[in-house]
Amino acid sequence: MLVQRRPPPSRLLFLLHCYAAAAATLLLVLSPSPAVAQAQHHRHHPAGDGVIISQADYQGLQAIKHDLSDPYGFLRTWNDSGLTACSGAWAGIKCVRGAVVAITLPWKGLAGRLSERGLAQLVGLRRLSLHDNAIAGQIPSSLGFLPDLRGVYLFNNRFSGAVPASIGACLALQSFDASANRLTGPLPAAVANSTKLIRLNLSRNQLSGEIPKQIVASPSLLFLDLSYNNLSGTIPDAFAGSSSSSSSALKASITGSYQLVFLSLAHNDLDGPVPASLTNLKKLQEVDLAGNRLNGTIPSQLGSLPDLKTLDFSGNELSGEIPASLDNLTATLQSFNVSYNNLSGAVPFSLAHKFGPNSFAGNIQLCGYSASTPCPASPSPAPSAPASPAQGSTGGHGKSKKKKLILIIVGIVAGALLLLLLCCLLLCFLTRKRSSGAEGTRSGKQAAGKDATTGAAAAGGRGEKPAAEAESGGGDVGGKLVHFDGPLAFTADDLLCATAEIMGKSTYGTVYKATLEDGSLFRTSEESCVSSENVIFSKNELLVNFRQLKKANAKTDVYSLGVIILELLTGKSPADSTNGMDLPQWVASIVKEEWTSEVFDLELMRDAAAGNVGDELMDTLKLALHSVDPSPSVRPDAREVLRQLEQIRPGNEGGAGPSEEGHVPLSAGGDDE
Repeated sequence: MLVQRRPPPSRLLFLLHCYAAAAATLLLVLSPSPAVAQAQHHRHHPAGDGVIISQADYQGLQAIKHDLSDPYGFLRTWNDSGLTACSGAWAGIKCVRGAVVAITLPWKGLAGRLSERGLAQLVGLRRLSLHDNAIAGQIPSSLGFLPDLRGVYLFNNRFSGAVPASIGACLALQSFDASANRLTGPLPAAVANSTKLIRLNLSRNQLSGEIPKQIVASPSLLFLDLSYNNLSGTIPDAFAGSSSSSSSALKASITGSYQLVFLSLAHNDLDGPVPASLTNLKKLQEVDLAGNRLNGTIPSQLGSLPDLKTLDFSGNELSGEIPASLDNLTATLQSFNVSYNNLSGAVPFSLAHKFGPNSFAGNIQLCGYSASTPCPASPSPAPSAPASPAQGSTGGHGKSKKKKLILIIVGIVAGALLLLLLCCLLLCFLTRKRSSGAEGTRSGKQAAGKDATTGAAAAGGRGEKPAAEAESGGGDVGGKLVHFDGPLAFTADDLLCATAEIMGKSTYGTVYKATLEDGSLFRTSEESCVSSENVIFSKNELLVNFRQLKKANAKTDVYSLGVIILELLTGKSPADSTNGMDLPQWVASIVKEEWTSEVFDLELMRDAAAGNVGDELMDTLKLALHSVDPSPSVRPDAREVLRQLEQIRPGNEGGAGPSEEGHVPLSAGGDDE
């Protein structure tokens, strides 16, 4: 068995020292300096290349930071000498070989302004993404100093002012999106200078003026959205290089390299026709021209666009028929809307079947898109005829159709004239009959009016036919008429023959001013609260009840009379509501609170102060409240109301007959209504 000999302790210690010294020497040789070690530490960070940022770019970023407001502290990392700016330590910054190529800070709550000087110093910048913040001010024109700029994303901010025309110097620009800001002024044609521009979105701003044809003629655009602005004029008919003379545009048109897929010019103030060149964009998928003032017809060539998925022409002034060629698109179309135009004719069957009525509504002359808008049945074909006279038979069928139409119109006009003549004859006959009947009865009514009023009032309160009405014959045509008092006497026929003028409306009905044939003036109120009362006031302060409808009784008559008395006492219209209460409820609440003096009309209060009529006002108020009691059984009958009014009358001694003072005075301003 072989046994390995160990070295002596002194030699072993010596060897350990040698190994340690060699290892230390090796570490010193291989170890870099601290600065180099720090650079190597960040060399592999995904957002940096480890190269120290240039002084110009560092100053530019510091200027941008200075002009921005950073309430959430995302820019606190931009705080050293710039040694780590390109190592990924600065938020949103990406560098290549020490030059800043991208600033990406969306959704950070940034405000303030975007530094003009700071952007100008970032000459290597390729991407600027600050969307969905609250940055205001103008879009810096120094963007034009950035030759490598490819993407600008400033949407959903508060930028104002004009779109800088200097951006036309960015010939490498591929995407420019400044939508949903507050940009104003015209749209510069230079925006489309870049032959690599594929996306342009300036929607939801306040841009004005016309659309430059250079923009719609751009052969590189895939996406164009200028919707929700104030653009005006016609849409340039320059799509797919139709009006461009440049060799590159002509070549692009021939080779079919035009790529436009999305087009939205909706909700502007554009007019004129739909450009015919639009149909040359064979890769077009979405077209939205809604909410303008476009006129003319829908181009039939749109039916040849194989990839079209959305077509919206709604809210314009287009006319004519919907082209039958659009039926070819039903396989690809997902959204179709031509509502609220001036289109006419029948909707192609496939479109009507696939899309609902909302897609075609608002076109009065359009038919066939729903069950409620059927198209008129086409006339049956004429019998077959020999080949030689075929044209003659077709012409004869058209002429006969016109003759039938003319005959129908003549028949309608003749029938209308005949009906009008019959109405005139009938009116003359009725007028003469009423005039002769009125002359024979007026003198008798005038003499018997006073004696008959008392019985009439009592009969009216019970819902019976008064004797005065039976004598005058007024109930034969116009219903029952009851005269409570007054020197004037007339029949229901006289009232029906009177001319009427609407004076006002309330919740209790419509008030009319009626003029009889002899010139007498009356105010008539059609009471809707009892659905059967017409109450008439004359300038001689006459009150009558004119019953017309079926649903009424003595208690509803008394309630109506009580409302009228309250209106006269308070000077308020029954239509006026106070704190959600009608007139009877309001008066009752005031009396309950013992504020009775606030109920009466000011003119009545002045009369009460001048004479001793305060008790009469209070008694009349109590009678009115009794008449409008919510419980019909508690209300007095008409005879009792009339009796109490006679007793309340100022200066009454023993009571006068109803033919003299049985009416309700209208001193509360009734003639003003």
